[in-house]
Amino acid sequence: MKNKTLPILLKNQKILLIGGGNVALQKAQVLSENEIDFKIISKELNEEILKTTSNIEQKEFEQKDIEDYEIIIDATGNERVTNELLEYKKTHSILLNVVDKPLYCDFYFMALTKNRPLQIAVSSNGASPTAAKYFRDECEAMIPKDITKYLEQKQMQRDNGVIEVEKTKDELNLKKARVYLVGCGLGDVELLTLKAYRIIKGVDVVLYDHLISDEIMEIVPEGTQKVYVGKQKGYHSKSQEEINALIIEYAKKGLKVARLKSGDPFVFGRGAEELLELLEIGVKTEVVPGISSSISAPLLADIPITSREYSSSFSVVSAHLRGNSVNVDWVELLKREHHTVVVLMGLSRVEEIVQEAKKIGIADSHECAIISNASRKNQQVIPTTIKDLQKDSVDVERPAILVFGDVVKLNKKIMELR
Repeated sequence: MKNKTLPILLKNQKILLIGGGNVALQKAQVLSENEIDFKIISKELNEEILKTTSNIEQKEFEQKDIEDYEIIIDATGNERVTNELLEYKKTHSILLNVVDKPLYCDFYFMALTKNRPLQIAVSSNGASPTAAKYFRDECEAMIPKDITKYLEQKQMQRDNGVIEVEKTKDELNLKKARVYLVGCGLGDVELLTLKAYRIIKGVDVVLYDHLISDEIMEIVPEGTQKVYVGKQKGYHSKSQEEINALIIEYAKKGLKVARLKSGDPFVFGRGAEELLELLEIGVKTEVVPGISSSISAPLLADIPITSREYSSSFSVVSAHLRGNSVNVDWVELLKREHHTVVVLMGLSRVEEIVQEAKKIGIADSHECAIISNASRKNQQVIPTTIKDLQKDSVDVERPAILVFGDVVKLNKKIMELR
C-alpha cells in the first residue's frame, strides 16, 4: 500500500457534517472533543448527536446547503447524496470525506490523542481504523500527564527568544523515564508480588546487589541490561550516592529502570533516600512493596514473632547506622518482658551486640536465633542464646537476621510436631 497522503493541521476550519445516525455520531464526537466548529444537516437525528453541537439543521440535504463550506463529511450512507457531492466537487474546491468509502475521500479522520498542546494523530490510510486507534492509545500512554503545563512553559520561553534544544531533550527524557524501587522480598520468586514480577519483566535496566537471589535474577529478560551495584561487606562496593547517580544516569536516557531491593524498600532499605533524590529532579518514581524479612523470615523459620504466652509486641531494628557505624541502643529492649526484637544487618555486629547485652545485664540464657537465607534452598535456622551467639554466628551466610525473645523456644516445639 503506497501512502501518498500529507498529514496537515487546518486552522479555523468550517466543516459541514451531513447525516445524523450512528456513523455521523462518531465523527461528530471526534469534532466536538477537539473543539472544532461544525454544522450538522440531517432529517433524522440520533439523540446523542444533539449533545455534540448546537449548530444543527434538521432537514433533507440540498446542494445549496454547502454554501461556503470547504470541508464536507458525508456520513449518510446514501448513494444519491454521495453522487451529488462527487458531481459538485468537479466544479468546486472542496475537501470531501465519504465515510467508509476511502476511494472517494480527499482526507481521512485520524485517531487522535486527547486535545491539548501536544496531540498525536494516527492514520492507517483508511485501511483499519481499529489499528489506528490501537496505536493511538499506545502513543497516549507515552505522553506525560503534566505535558500541557510543560509546553506552556516552553511557549513562554520561545516567546522570549529562548530555544534550548538539548536541554529540552534532556527534560523530555526525564519525563519519559520511569524508575521503580522494587521490593524483592526474601529471594523466593514465588513471594514476589505480581506487580514486582510484571515490572521486572518490563523494564530496560535493573540495578541489583548481592542480596538479590539468583532465582530472581533468572526471571530478568535476556535483553534487559543488568547492572551490579555491590554493597557487600568486605568487597569494593558502590556508595549510596554512587547508586543514586547511576539510577539518575539511566533515567536521563529516558529508560524504565528498576532498582531491585531486598525485602521492602522502606524497611532499612534506603529506599526513601533514593525516592527523594529522584523526585527532586523530577523523575517519575514508584515504590513497589516487598515482603520484609523482619516479619517473614521468623515465620519461615517456625518462630512466631508474637504469641500470647511468649510475646505480645515486637520491634524491628538495624544494627547499622549511616556511615557503617554500629547501633546497639536497641539492646535495652531485651529487658522487656513478652517482647520480641528482630535485628536486621546484625550478623557482622554480633560481638558488639553481645558485649552491650552483658554490659546492661542481659542474662546469658536469653533466647535468640540466627536465620540465614530465609525462603531459599539453603535456609538455615540456628536457635541459640546470648552466651553462644558469637560462637554460633561464625561462618553463617548472609543475608541473615537475628531474633531475640522467648518466642525462639517455640521453634523447638513446632519442629518436634512437624
